[in-house]
Amino acid sequence: MSAGPGGTLTVHDGGVLATLQDFGRFGWQRAGISASGAMDAVAMHIANRLAGNAPGVAVIEAAMTGLAFSADVPLRIALAGAEGAFTIAGAPAAPWRAHDVPAGADVRIGAARTGLRFYLAVAGGFAVAPVMGSLSTHTRSALGGFHGRALAAGDRLPVVAPPVAGPCLSLPAARRPDTGGPVRVVMGPQDDAFTAAGLETFLAAVWRLSVRADRMGCELEGPAIGHRAGFNIVSDGIVNGSVQVPGHGRPVVLLADRQPTGGYPKIATVIGPDLAKLAQRRPGEEIRFRAVGADEAEAIARDHARWLAALETALVPAGSPGLSSEFLLAQNLAGDATDAAAEPFAG
Repeated sequence: MSAGPGGTLTVHDGGVLATLQDFGRFGWQRAGISASGAMDAVAMHIANRLAGNAPGVAVIEAAMTGLAFSADVPLRIALAGAEGAFTIAGAPAAPWRAHDVPAGADVRIGAARTGLRFYLAVAGGFAVAPVMGSLSTHTRSALGGFHGRALAAGDRLPVVAPPVAGPCLSLPAARRPDTGGPVRVVMGPQDDAFTAAGLETFLAAVWRLSVRADRMGCELEGPAIGHRAGFNIVSDGIVNGSVQVPGHGRPVVLLADRQPTGGYPKIATVIGPDLAKLAQRRPGEEIRFRAVGADEAEAIARDHARWLAALETALVPAGSPGLSSEFLLAQNLAGDATDAAAEPFAG
């Protein structure tokens, strides 16, 4: 497949919330500007590598109800993250792999059946000017992305659409990220603002993601967590994954579009590798927390970085099991050979 020097992707349906996102806008929080960025940076990384891009190239993040578009040039695209009905020119298409899309073909991503957020990468990325060093969209402040807002029907996004060569790649199911299991946290920095019973409740309770969840944060439903003496503190810095507990006693996990500072005590902080778990949880789904120490959190982060790096060797031509070590070890390469020591020698 080859393409010209660029083209236009036309949005036919932007769904509930489709925005341009990259790794985020850093260095501006001192001015009150949120970092934003992909909620599930792992899925964004994978979609980009499948499309042949660097991991941080801007993608379309679409929540819950997907996206519909076409382009006036051929494109290589890749989809990762949530899974749902996905068609190209009316034919079913698989996620977690790249696809070559002819010019004019209609691409549709339907409602998510598993997970919550889709990540669509386009080979070459989008020819959109960054704002403060990033294409990430922060809709509350109308910064970045496509005019600082969610994508809507009729929007025309310029795409780089470089010539691409080689087979479309896929990521085998066994190597895809697991967004299940407990969400790991480092306690604090204001865990001393809560009663012993409150701390126990936070770690022991089964929480449910409420409908009050968006890119700024998610409120959890469950028992109230007790404060020692009030729920206001002098405002201080917030990071992705900060878990505030306001006066109602329910945890609120702050995410990509969070405010830079806050005045509620923070009982814990979700570790970076587990933010993707929250990004893909749907309202009503259960969440449990597990505390880890700072040293363990750093070890988990290093292991996570190695896992991401190892994905480069896990990508295989679509429709083929490839020649990864995992694939080779699963095969009977010896054919009908048997253990020589167990058989009598016939000389």
